[in-house]
Amino acid sequence: MTGGTTTERPQLYEILDERFRTGKCHVGDSTLETLHADCRWAEGPLYVPAGRYVVWSDIPNDRMLRWDEATGTIGVFRSPAGHPNGNTLDCQGRLVTCEQGNRRVTRTEHDGSVTVLADRFEGRRLNSPNDAAVRSDGTIYFSDPDFGITTDYEGHAAQSEIGACNVYRLDPDGGGIHLAADGFRGPNGLVLSPDESRLYVSDSRANHVRVFDVHEDGSLADAGVFVACAPGLGNFDNIRFDTAGRLWAAAMDGGVHCYDPDGTLLGRLLVPTPVANIRFGGPKRNRLFLAADTTLYSLVMGVTGLPPLPGRHQLRPAGGVR
Repeated sequence: MTGGTTTERPQLYEILDERFRTGKCHVGDSTLETLHADCRWAEGPLYVPAGRYVVWSDIPNDRMLRWDEATGTIGVFRSPAGHPNGNTLDCQGRLVTCEQGNRRVTRTEHDGSVTVLADRFEGRRLNSPNDAAVRSDGTIYFSDPDFGITTDYEGHAAQSEIGACNVYRLDPDGGGIHLAADGFRGPNGLVLSPDESRLYVSDSRANHVRVFDVHEDGSLADAGVFVACAPGLGNFDNIRFDTAGRLWAAAMDGGVHCYDPDGTLLGRLLVPTPVANIRFGGPKRNRLFLAADTTLYSLVMGVTGLPPLPGRHQLRPAGGVR
């Protein structure tokens, strides 16, 4: 570990713009820490502050795993688990999970029971929900590509009943499901901007990140493409913001990309295995958890991820990201 020094670590941190250095994005551990390396395909890491643990998804093995921060122990959180993918917390600290195999979005209550939040749109089964983001008022946005129904590897092979891959909105307190955005080839990771005025959605098949203005009622307005992944630099999966408004993108073989609010690629984390999902956590929210192929890594960094709900909307980062 660097102990707060600013020495460049070329084996892990690739600096492409001086703002990556001045923003302390290269400060932190000099190597990745392996927390667990026995998954078949890892995704969906989520740090749960109340319990100081990480849950994540091992999709083909149809299970969710748990890593305890205090003891370092690994255990099975849930199995079978509906071939889960993305996980997040709602405003009450309850687990929200996108279950590809069960073709639904669920919430785990504080007593451990599971509530189905969405499994159909206009009477037709969802494809295979992938990732979710929660607004401070309880609105949930989730992506619904067809990744879990194309084969039996990450779900169950089936025909799409909807015939498209969309992003949906769930109103708070069971207010219904709405089509939030369409026109995607493979919507994947999604995240709200620090002040929740914009929703960013990665499209893995188009290999770009689209951005939408969020209206007061939760509806979205297309604001175009925020950034496209340069050829040869990987393939976008999920995305996260830090408190300075920089967007961090898991880019499979391209490691983890860091984008300035103006869309400039500032630098990368060069990871030895394909990175599907990332999540900031730890007591200071400066520990990045990376689900990469069969492995869950962590990296203590010089940057801080967005805080858990509520209160995220109060942040106003410099640089133009709303």
